[in-house]
Amino acid sequence: MDVIVEEHVNPDDLKKYEALYRDQERRGPPSDKATFDYAWCLVRSKYLKDMERGTSLLEDLFHNTKDEGAKRDYLYYMAIAYTRTKHYDTALKYTKAIKRIEPNNRQATQLENYIKEKMKKEGLMGMAIVGGAALALGGIVGLGIAALAKK
Repeated sequence: MDVIVEEHVNPDDLKKYEALYRDQERRGPPSDKATFDYAWCLVRSKYLKDMERGTSLLEDLFHNTKDEGAKRDYLYYMAIAYTRTKHYDTALKYTKAIKRIEPNNRQATQLENYIKEKMKKEGLMGMAIVGGAALALGGIVGLGIAALAKK
């Protein structure tokens, strides 16, 4: 799952799909395929603004399609997008939506497990950082009190 979530787009591919999308956009609404290809490139960018723009395009596709198969695909890629931007609760919401439609969906289950593992790992790391800061602050306060007591 790391390969999918951590992958970065080739900058040449991003330029190519952006050009196709923009070309179609100048002539009218871009096709779902052009929009998806561009959105998927943006989601795999190194830049948060690109990822957010890609996520927005995927959400638009999801809300504007009647094709149930496409909706499932868009949910999956939105879950990946939200995982990349560390919006884990939203990503889990999308994996659960897929599993309501297809309870045995292996991709959604794998992504859901991956997200939960990331949340657990980052939560523990976050608590360790907060705990370390609290110890440091406690030490500083303790030194201050000791210095006052000596006066």
